[in-house]
Amino acid sequence: MARRKPPQLEFVPGRAPAQIATRHPFRLDGQPIEYTLKRSLRRRRITFTIDEDGLRVGAPWSASQGRIESLLGAHARWVSRKLAEWQARRPPRFTWQAGATVMALGEPLTLALDLERSVTERDNGRLYIAANAGDQAMLAEHAVAWLRTTALGWFEQRALHFAPALAVRVPTIRLSNAKTRWGTCHPDGRVHLNWRLIQMPPALIDYVVVHELAHLREPNHSQRFWRRVAAVLPDYAQRRLALRHDGHRYLLA
Repeated sequence: MARRKPPQLEFVPGRAPAQIATRHPFRLDGQPIEYTLKRSLRRRRITFTIDEDGLRVGAPWSASQGRIESLLGAHARWVSRKLAEWQARRPPRFTWQAGATVMALGEPLTLALDLERSVTERDNGRLYIAANAGDQAMLAEHAVAWLRTTALGWFEQRALHFAPALAVRVPTIRLSNAKTRWGTCHPDGRVHLNWRLIQMPPALIDYVVVHELAHLREPNHSQRFWRRVAAVLPDYAQRRLALRHDGHRYLLA
């Protein structure tokens, strides 16, 4: 599986956010990089996190850009080493072709071509698609359409399952094609979930579903919000960590 920049979770507030994320260029040991800067009202110190999403810097609202980048320079050797480690872990780019492997609910499916079939079908570890061997675009189109259809059905089922435990009404689930978000809960109750999640194991999907449904009651990331999530998924922290560190392994190009 090729590595796609992993999306995050999001709540879209009705007023000014408690935190904001921006992208910034920086020269690290003479090499140009970009990092994500997240300023937060709650944060008291500057932190660095390096994972499959690259370099993320957490900072208080009051921290100056100069102070942030001075600390980056002071920790340049550590940051460079960690970025190189993540780069080495990235798998080769995915190619749409017969015999390639895609993931659905964390399980591998081998792409197979069958022009006799009128619909895309899953059967015994294979995903049969009506496309010519040389038509990569058609193969990708049919495979993604199947994944999206499967995703919507699965997300709706899990939302129906978890809504009573969270004491929320079952929302209308819509698919998202976002590049940087796993899910989004809007103030009017709409919940958007990234269709790419269907490639993940069910435990990781459930974490995102519960996270977004919990926002229907707690439109923030306060301790009350996390207690509500923990009441339904006591191991949510482990699932969140697995999503952050391993989620990209399931994704298509």
